[in-house]
Amino acid sequence: MKNIFNLLSFVLISLFILSCGKNKKQNPVADSFLPMQIGNLWYMNAQSYTEIQDTVRINNKLFYKFYALVGGDATSTVYLRIDEQNKLIESYPDTPLKTYTRADFNAKMGDKFFTTGEKDVNDNEVTVVQKSDTSMTFSFDPVYHPNLKGHPSQVKYIKGKGWAENFKKLKINGVVYQN
Repeated sequence: MKNIFNLLSFVLISLFILSCGKNKKQNPVADSFLPMQIGNLWYMNAQSYTEIQDTVRINNKLFYKFYALVGGDATSTVYLRIDEQNKLIESYPDTPLKTYTRADFNAKMGDKFFTTGEKDVNDNEVTVVQKSDTSMTFSFDPVYHPNLKGHPSQVKYIKGKGWAENFKKLKINGVVYQN
């Protein structure tokens, strides 16, 4: 009887240790080019900031709710996740089947992809214009828009910190960075 109790204790402790190790590996978004955790904050000033407020399931997938205040009077709420292929995906609860690829963090320098693939005015051709171990820049060209085609914009990400802007304060996974 004592041998069975010892064996059972050993098995339970082993399972506990293994499950703790798996949980750490299952959160790749924490150290990604856009870390996602409720409470993360990208702060310019009291009138311009972005914060992760919550999570929501869209089409049975976990998305993070990003709320932004811009200029003190405009707001934006987007729902983002990093999928299994390390792509930054945007979707919304009211249109759960529509997705928008904002970044592909596995892409190589010069790789191209489209944000929706629908060949409409909202579809952008995205090109990786810079990539290192610590940063990545994407160029968005709205190639199907009659007035904006040929006028690309860029978005740069810093690994472990998110958007490469001149933020006065960052709060990433509980750590505060000040400029």
